[in-house]
Amino acid sequence: MIQKYRYGNPFDTEAIITSMETAEGDPAVGSISLSEGFTFSYTMADADIVYGLGESNRGINKRGYRYVSHCADDPNHTEDKVSLYGAHNFIIISGKTHVGFFFDYPGDLCFDIGYTRQSLLTVSCADADLFLYVITGTSAYDVTKQFRSVIGRSYIPPKFAFGFGQSRWGYRTAEDFRTVVTKYRNEHLPIDMLYMDIDYMDAYKDFTVNPEEFPDFPAFVAEMQAQKIHLVPIIDAGVKIEDGYDIYEEGKKGGYFCKREDGTDFAAAVWPGMTHFPDVLNPDAREWFGSKYDVLLSAGIDGFWNDMNEPAIFYSEESIAELDTFLQDYLDGKVEGTQPHWILGTQLGALANNPADYRRFYHNINGQQVRHDTVHNLFGYNMTRAAGEAFARLAPDKRILMFSRSSYIGMHRYGGIWTGDNKSWWSHLLLNLKQLPSLNMCGFLYVGADLGGFGCDTTRDLALRWLALGVFTPLMRNHTAIGTREQEYYQFEDIADFRHLLGVRYRLIPYLYSEYMKAALGNDLYFKPLGFVYPDDAIARETEDQLLLGNEIMIAPVYTQNASGRYVYLPEEMMFVKFLPDGSISTEILPQGVHYVKIALNEVPLFIRKGRCIPVADAAESVPEIDSSTIQMLGYEDAAYERYDDDGVTPPEI
Repeated sequence: MIQKYRYGNPFDTEAIITSMETAEGDPAVGSISLSEGFTFSYTMADADIVYGLGESNRGINKRGYRYVSHCADDPNHTEDKVSLYGAHNFIIISGKTHVGFFFDYPGDLCFDIGYTRQSLLTVSCADADLFLYVITGTSAYDVTKQFRSVIGRSYIPPKFAFGFGQSRWGYRTAEDFRTVVTKYRNEHLPIDMLYMDIDYMDAYKDFTVNPEEFPDFPAFVAEMQAQKIHLVPIIDAGVKIEDGYDIYEEGKKGGYFCKREDGTDFAAAVWPGMTHFPDVLNPDAREWFGSKYDVLLSAGIDGFWNDMNEPAIFYSEESIAELDTFLQDYLDGKVEGTQPHWILGTQLGALANNPADYRRFYHNINGQQVRHDTVHNLFGYNMTRAAGEAFARLAPDKRILMFSRSSYIGMHRYGGIWTGDNKSWWSHLLLNLKQLPSLNMCGFLYVGADLGGFGCDTTRDLALRWLALGVFTPLMRNHTAIGTREQEYYQFEDIADFRHLLGVRYRLIPYLYSEYMKAALGNDLYFKPLGFVYPDDAIARETEDQLLLGNEIMIAPVYTQNASGRYVYLPEEMMFVKFLPDGSISTEILPQGVHYVKIALNEVPLFIRKGRCIPVADAAESVPEIDSSTIQMLGYEDAAYERYDDDGVTPPEI
């Protein structure tokens, strides 16, 4: 059962698409205080697990820490960070009873989940203007499915988007891209996508291509397509301020940019230098900005990734002016305090993504000025919504690949998520694993992380172990930062190991795609915590480094350096499967309980649940080359599997 409560004058985020009546009074569970903004309090039992919060730090069980829903451009995902790129305000408290809460509030929202007091959950925000949805059910899984039923169907990508994609910040010329494709194809490393980071643009201007490096871009797109490669360019949030640049000129003339309180266009620096932000919360501006994707669609592009859309701010005109004043005072000895040199460093570090800057610009919503910080978490959502709505107009008979860095619940209808600028750390491999089911709970099914890590230098063993997890994530991309070690898979010794792991992905696509589509069309989960399916098993409820995928398998990747295997817990008898580097598959029936299983760097493990089977095809080097006639069932004898398939291009009926 879902009940809706209204407090104050909420902003309509359009996260919930099902109409429902507002209940009278306050919820029967927890307590509400409106004395200082809004505070919801709930006393947790010792055995309660708290699920949810989508893209957030730490574990699947969120107890014991604090989290702040504030879409943040912060690449240092250390354990103490309370905010990441997304704002997903859905939680489930699961114990003797099961209840979910969605706090539909677009500004900063704080979750103290047993941090201040071990048994106390508090959720608070500055303004008592929000919708609160309370969902009661028979299990955490039931609560999740009820929530998924009212937020709308998850985004469905084209089938090619389940192939592997290579990316690196630093690919700049057509020859750079050709080299990557040639080396992947010559080494018979499967690949379907090549990502274009900011250097493909003309001076980092949205919806442009460097004319010197790509003098005939449609011809280059066609050249890549002839090699079964889909180019996927990046689109950033900031529009460069430059006379003669048509996007800038149109946006300024149409009044489509976010403005200061005095009505002038707000300006902030990002990659192109000084930019304006499209006012994507304004339907007219959103339609205008979305229409610009046609510049690249018309050139043959069928996939995009939206970035820097928290929005990220390097500095604003106002913050630079304030810094100038501070520096002059510093040089004149007027800075007060016992540590002026420390203050100087703090002042410089505070330029980027300064909270004051988010209070300096406004959105035009139904003729009203709305200050950005009060709706901050909706920007990335609506930038991707602009694209999704445009694709429905411009290419109604075709699925377009789209995923984003920043998001709010509701954006899951228009695109997927990659989890941003992670590092080449073993801890981030484990964090990647733990984020997957939480994101699914909030509607985001097309998800993945930068395999091998984006920042820092990866190692061969980390690249292989992360790839073995990436075999199962819908979004499978190797991406890394300029200045780091080159980590295309042909850069490492013994390339055959990478060829094999990539090949396993393509062997499993008939199953992975089928389970994704079933989850999307049925408002279900692709990844589930073990506790969702085995709620009465205390060990399963506490297990966070194994996940159920679809309805047939469990995954348990190795995430520890120098480990030759790992311990796994089986809630029931399962078939232990390993895809071996010679192309064969080993199977072993293991009873319920704890087992240590050996898993080499060049092996992909999975566990098939008792009485079930999965379809497996022969390896292929691209998604179109997967031969369905080679599909065989892997698993228990006499088990049956109903495989979903379609053309992978046409949007399914709603």
